[in-house]
Amino acid sequence: MDIYPAIDIEGGRLARAPVKPAGGASDPVARAEAFRAEGAAWIHVVDLDRAFGRGDNGALVRRVCAVSGVAVQVGGNVDDSGWARELVDAGAARVVFGLAAALDPELLGRLVAAVGAPRAAVAIDVRDGVPTLRASGPVSFPLADIAERVRQAGVETVVHRDLDRDGALSGADVGAAAALAGSGLRVIAAGGVASLRELERAATSALSGMIVGRALLEGVFTLREAIACSA
Repeated sequence: MDIYPAIDIEGGRLARAPVKPAGGASDPVARAEAFRAEGAAWIHVVDLDRAFGRGDNGALVRRVCAVSGVAVQVGGNVDDSGWARELVDAGAARVVFGLAAALDPELLGRLVAAVGAPRAAVAIDVRDGVPTLRASGPVSFPLADIAERVRQAGVETVVHRDLDRDGALSGADVGAAAALAGSGLRVIAAGGVASLRELERAATSALSGMIVGRALLEGVFTLREAIACSA
């Protein structure tokens, strides 16, 4: 199982980093290089400003994608085929499209065509197990139907993200994310990872990966420890 250390970018810096950090700790590119040095095979990058429609950190995202020696997965409201293609051209190994794209087969088809199916993934956000658009709430499509739409588009990887747990250090819902793997998709879980024990449990499940963010930023455990216990 792969560990995806997360880099959230906001206002041109690493989100939630100290206001006056030492040693370039707020620099997303430096953070990516540090993750690579600790043994990361993948990095998960999100432009929070773009995701919430309040700005754009595209230049920084491209620089993170260009960091050599590590595969970069990019999310954050990627709903434009031109931007998706730019990410791949900048070096992104995988681009994560949102739930809204999965609900619109024509849009999802354009996005997947822009990057190629092997580089495409879809984030399925949930609250209480119900697929949910962050901006507007629950959707009427069952999780299984969404998974089928994703497969029909040629996408093989999904990110199961629990919105209530995301960034909360409240513990990941490994079971719910792993259940989605029964659909035949590669599933990466996101939201709430707070302990190495959760990663150990996830490593014995059907999950292909776990995204870890705040726990690493706040030093709950190190990336090396996370990689070791998930091997």
